Amino acid sequence: MAKTYIDTVKYIIYADTEVDGMVDKPDVVGAIFGQTEGLLGEELDLRDLQKNGRIGRIEVDMNPKGGRTMGQIKIPSSLDMVETCIIAAAVETVERVGPCEARIKVNKVEDTRSIKREKLVERSKAILRNLIHTELPESKEISEMVREEVKAAEINEWGPDRLSSGPKIERNESIIIVEGRADVINLLKKDLPNVIAVGGAKVPQSLLKLSREREATAFLDGDRGGDIILRELVNGGVDIDFVARAPTGKEVEELTRKEVMKCLKNKVPFEQEKEATRAVVRDKITPYQSHEDKRKIAIRKAELEAQYARERESPSIKEIAREVEEEVKPILRPFVPHVPPVRPVESAPRATEIREIAAEPQKTFSEEPRPSREIFEPEAEPEPSESSGKKVTKEELSEELKELKGTMKARFYTEDYGLIKEMPVREVIKSLEETQGIHAIVFDGIITQRLVDLAENKGAKILVGERLGNVNKKPEKIELITKSK
Repeated sequence: MAKTYIDTVKYIIYADTEVDGMVDKPDVVGAIFGQTEGLLGEELDLRDLQKNGRIGRIEVDMNPKGGRTMGQIKIPSSLDMVETCIIAAAVETVERVGPCEARIKVNKVEDTRSIKREKLVERSKAILRNLIHTELPESKEISEMVREEVKAAEINEWGPDRLSSGPKIERNESIIIVEGRADVINLLKKDLPNVIAVGGAKVPQSLLKLSREREATAFLDGDRGGDIILRELVNGGVDIDFVARAPTGKEVEELTRKEVMKCLKNKVPFEQEKEATRAVVRDKITPYQSHEDKRKIAIRKAELEAQYARERESPSIKEIAREVEEEVKPILRPFVPHVPPVRPVESAPRATEIREIAAEPQKTFSEEPRPSREIFEPEAEPEPSESSGKKVTKEELSEELKELKGTMKARFYTEDYGLIKEMPVREVIKSLEETQGIHAIVFDGIITQRLVDLAENKGAKILVGERLGNVNKKPEKIELITKSK
């Protein structure tokens, strides 16, 4: 029985086969063994090589299609490079598979060791990178390590109670009171030599005298234990000037340099705590914001941003004022009484003229218009007729546009260019749908596709505006006139 596996695969031969007929996998494998037998001699005979484990199992993947069979062949090899290439060339000599003609083409010979080499290089890079970052400290880190150890070695024992302290506890005008020896070591590493430890819940007598002579800051843990130590210091008679606390849930001995400096910077006077003998309120001692406070601030910020966006989208004060002015202008129009033309007075009127004047009917007081009603009654809109407004020529429509500039108004004209009506620009579409007999439109705005289509449907011939907007479909029956035209 042939050996179905090989111990070490050095190369893999990949080849494509094409057979003019329907064949199976065993037919292709048999053709390879049969047609290469004796071709390369006994040393490179495929059957002997497979028995000795130098050539692995020949794998064939067939795909019948349209009366033909296409497939891929894979041959693993543990021979050297030259012998493997000879085997690959020998496989290409196969011309028939069963009764059908066949063609085999070698695509590539893959060196499996190159893939292993690529993986080896990538893995070695990762190992070296990890070694550099974690195992080999830089010179700066070594210096910091040595400096911190030297500072930690400077810890002293002060007073008859042998309290753990820094080397400059007696020469400094201010002291930092902490809970234990580990806290002293950590602050010494952070360049704070004026630190001293309580050494337990019982307050030593030597610390009382020192606190009265120096400015004392109690720097305690951010947990319940810190509250207890602070209460014991107060009950023991220690004169505390300031209180600093570690962040909630943290101890002084585990703080970084940045955290230590931030806590000491945010220390608060002890007088702010009214009931010094009870547990210290965390929000008063520690200035850090809680999670709930941060959440409320974020919600308030989002509300302000939404309010700003709404105000930005709302109409401006100028636009509102202009609309109000346009609405109330007809109501507040001042009354101008009708004054008949005065006839020139001659020095000596003739008798005939006196008789003519006397014969004229005299107007009574009741026939005069009453100004009180006309002041507050709005003028009715003129009906669409040729005599309802002033007349212009076609050439004067551009001048009408200049007259309307900045007013945000529009005018409709008849075929003989008599004014039909005047309205705000925002009412042009509605008025255009309701008004008949419009020949020309002049308005202080942008000519849009919607306005052009509606004007064309209403039979208008001329459309005059400030500028032309996005009008893709230009009508043939309407003349578009703009300011720049």
